[in-house]
Amino acid sequence: MTNIAAGTEAQTPAEAERQLKRARKAALAAFLGGALEYYDFFIYATAASLIFSKIFFPTGDPTVALIASFATFGVAYVARPFGAVVFGHLGDKIGRKNTLVLTLVLMGAATFLIGILPDFNSAGYWAPALLVLLRLMQGLSAGAETAGASALSTEEAPEGRRGFFASFAMSGISAGIVLASLAFLPVAAMSEADRLAWGWRIPFWGSIIVLIVAYLVRRSLEEPEVFEEKHEHGELVKLPFAKMFKTHPAQFFQVALMSFETVTNTFMQSFGLAYAVTVGVPASTMLWVSILGNVLAIGTQPLMAHFSDRFGRRPVFIAGVLGSGAMIFVYFSVISTGNIPMIFLTSTLITAGTYAMSNAIYPAWFSELFNVKVRYSGMAIGLQIGILCAGFTPLLGTALVGADKANWGPAAWIVAGSSVLAVAGALWARETSKTPLRQLGNHVR
Repeated sequence: MTNIAAGTEAQTPAEAERQLKRARKAALAAFLGGALEYYDFFIYATAASLIFSKIFFPTGDPTVALIASFATFGVAYVARPFGAVVFGHLGDKIGRKNTLVLTLVLMGAATFLIGILPDFNSAGYWAPALLVLLRLMQGLSAGAETAGASALSTEEAPEGRRGFFASFAMSGISAGIVLASLAFLPVAAMSEADRLAWGWRIPFWGSIIVLIVAYLVRRSLEEPEVFEEKHEHGELVKLPFAKMFKTHPAQFFQVALMSFETVTNTFMQSFGLAYAVTVGVPASTMLWVSILGNVLAIGTQPLMAHFSDRFGRRPVFIAGVLGSGAMIFVYFSVISTGNIPMIFLTSTLITAGTYAMSNAIYPAWFSELFNVKVRYSGMAIGLQIGILCAGFTPLLGTALVGADKANWGPAAWIVAGSSVLAVAGALWARETSKTPLRQLGNHVR
């Protein structure tokens, strides 16, 4: 079959329609997978901010307990690079579809099991130990989920629309954050005794519903044709991880730098929530803040990605990163004053505006920097460098800010510094929006 993505002959109307259907299905699967991953990931972030320091650790200094809670949040980010290596290898060897089913089930199972863990009073130090183990399982899955969904969506998309279709993985993540926030609203409204005793468990149990829906859609996917061609001709490499470093070293470091743009969202969803509560902003208010921004981002991210298809990945990405790095100072300033309307406005401008500009673009751009033979491995492993650092920024921010409610400056500078690194990577990376699919990346034998 001829394919316009090959950069050769034009498609027939029937071929174009078939490709569009496949692209839509891949985008839906990426959306649902992203929703599950980040529903699971951010109910953990919310629980780590509000619950776990009080039930999984010994009583004592609440700041120390919160730091310990954020440390369990961060350990998943240590596991993510290992998940990227393992599942990235599988994705480049056995295919995108089967690997994505594995990551989905691993994430869903770990999240459900967290919901049935005993607390510190019941199990002593076994409680935080088991919590860390399940958090590591979440990290292994998350290390490859976004990369796999992005690679598959990019490879299935019609020429000239790769950014748009790949961005639905990010819209799914926004939907997952919305679901996580909505799930915790009734929990936040409970009495503290009920919330700590059993209420916090309900959102973790609820993940099973998203898992079932996402699993059914993902099982029905096909492998992208560009990958199947390499597989059928025996052209896949034995060790994609090693081959990627040999053939795409610059692209790996470019993605690693650009992935620091994720620090903004991680910081806002975890440290921002905890900081707001300490200065007197109700947790339920901050959950609504997150809901509003991410509901709008579900729509703005495909729009931003569409702009990157028209005008290029680099200018839109850089504008978004610089905007987030500047706006984060306003964000923490208004939180420190407790000005609720300004908190809503500032958070929404970041989440659905500046952050959406960079976040929506990286699924396609990072994938496009690598050859199909090492694409899953390259994107997954490179992406986890910045994300690994992002996972520990809430802990670092808590330690630097301490108990001084007015000392939010170090937190903002962490995000601003991360934005500078992301811009450096974007200036270094090549523009790929107009490059035909089969010409992406460097040559791999």
